Amino acid sequence: MPRDLSIIIVNYRTYQLTKQTIESVINREHPFSYNIYVVDNASADGSLEKLEEDFQDEVEDGLVEFIANPENRGFSQANNQAITLSSSQYVLLLNSDTVVQGDCLEKCLDYMAGDKEIGALGCKILLPDGKLDKACRRSFPTPTVSFYRMTGLSLLFPRSKRFGRYNLSYLDENGTYEVDSLSGAFMLVRREAIDDVGLLDEEFFMYGEDIDWCYRIKQAGWKVVYYGDANITHYKGGSGRQSKALYEFYNAMRLFYNKHYRDEHNILVTIFIYTGIWSVYLSKQALNFFKSI
Repeated sequence: MPRDLSIIIVNYRTYQLTKQTIESVINREHPFSYNIYVVDNASADGSLEKLEEDFQDEVEDGLVEFIANPENRGFSQANNQAITLSSSQYVLLLNSDTVVQGDCLEKCLDYMAGDKEIGALGCKILLPDGKLDKACRRSFPTPTVSFYRMTGLSLLFPRSKRFGRYNLSYLDENGTYEVDSLSGAFMLVRREAIDDVGLLDEEFFMYGEDIDWCYRIKQAGWKVVYYGDANITHYKGGSGRQSKALYEFYNAMRLFYNKHYRDEHNILVTIFIYTGIWSVYLSKQALNFFKSI
């Protein structure tokens, strides 16, 4: 019998964090049926084996299923593997460095059930210090929005409806409203929306796949909603500490622009966008280099 919810967690060398994430779900009674898929991207550090031992009872009960990849297939492909196996009414992408707080899952499922037009829903994501993880509600990175971000105008005028569009910093973090994009750290997606738009785009190795999915979901006529009445804690960066992570972050910007905006703009705009993306990338690389020495 299909479950109400399938929770997908991608593990890559984050044993303690992943264990904490799973426990934050299974240590609480829920008024809905669910299962958890843990996809390990060839961690090769023993984390998969330790997790399998820790949750042996849950595996036997069919509550948790582990999928072991022979190589690191990236965030999108790993999630797609589990989505394809699942048959639940809802699918939740949940980062391995998060902790689900209180009745977050119940609230989110109830809210989605009450509005059949919602294709994807995200909750309030808090950092360990209690501050909002700004990436949990965003506008699409159009050239204009990206310009405000890269020039620092979004940081100088966070309450401006014009300049603060990147992270929607002028909106109440405790509110509920439609947005362009959510964070893949917690994204609850309706099965019908997935059937409508397809799986995550595997060209995005890590980063950007969540924005692209939201873009396609909205293009198909579904609502994408930020729900500020439920929250999780995000130990940000714990699941993304790879040597190539910085490159993939900025390359995702290039991929998204090429896929959704490049044909709408002339070559000068494209050159400007590319220059901005890779200039910031190189400056970050240089900063990290000087910090290391």
